[in-house]
Amino acid sequence: MNTLEETKSKEKTCCGPDCCSDESTETAVLENPVVGLAGLDSKLTNNINTDLTKEKSEEELKQIVKDQYSQIALQSKELNESSCCGSTSSCCGDNTTFTIMADEYKNLKGYNPDADLGLGCGLPTEFAKIKKGDTVVDLGSGAGNDCFVARAETGDSGKVIGIDMTPAMVDKAKANAAKLGYTNVEFHLSEIEKMPLADNTADVVVSNCVMNLIPNKVNAFREVYRITKPGGHFSISDIVLTGELPAKIKAAATMYAGCVSGAVQKDEYLNIVKNAGFKNVTIQKEKLITIPDQILLDYMTIDEAKQFIRSGYGIYSITVYAEK
Repeated sequence: MNTLEETKSKEKTCCGPDCCSDESTETAVLENPVVGLAGLDSKLTNNINTDLTKEKSEEELKQIVKDQYSQIALQSKELNESSCCGSTSSCCGDNTTFTIMADEYKNLKGYNPDADLGLGCGLPTEFAKIKKGDTVVDLGSGAGNDCFVARAETGDSGKVIGIDMTPAMVDKAKANAAKLGYTNVEFHLSEIEKMPLADNTADVVVSNCVMNLIPNKVNAFREVYRITKPGGHFSISDIVLTGELPAKIKAAATMYAGCVSGAVQKDEYLNIVKNAGFKNVTIQKEKLITIPDQILLDYMTIDEAKQFIRSGYGIYSITVYAEK
């Protein structure tokens, strides 16, 4: 355990009328081997987002995701990184929930920076065993990042199909594919639970931090099974839990769209996959996710944060492989 130490720092609020103000606050560095909850003081405890305290329908949850990711799609990665209201911003606590899990794509063949919005929680294509000529379906394809990496693997003789329920993302992906001159990469506006694809379409299905955003994961994985060819497989990166999240994090709309509060227990997730009919289910990569200090403070008091840290919870990114 780390020794407690006191420090002073400046807290700047963003995305509001007081953005980047110079108001200083006293903070305390807490012992936290998992989260690293640094710089907290009881004066900072009332900024709590409880947008989902009232139970939402599946359609309402999907709309939250559409709204958040539409905003991201309409900004460049550079603007996201530099803007206080961007998906990759470090000055707005809420929005960093989209990118605290992201892995680096730049070294992968087929990587296109215009399609990389800094989202995701793994590198599913790295473990997807894509062969030349394969038909690959990417669930939650965003601006096309994983589709273009998959296209580099399947080649001119293969086919890549992106599925996304956000119109702005589909438009951005189509524009990126056109700029690259790809004729065997296509994008469809659709929900994953009801894809406009025939049975047994895909040799390989990939997805990056999307299935946890779907309220009805059982139906989603049944649909993945339907479109996968016999003998085909999937490689999906996603967020799962061990232990219970605090109610205030579960109730936060941004934490839902940021892949955290919509996640289920790891064992439950793997059972959903198996019950959908998949076999040889294996975890190919697993890493612990650290929630930044300021994000925790957006949703809980200092005492609640301390209790959360000591609860033994775990938020994990896993990349799962399974066969049909």
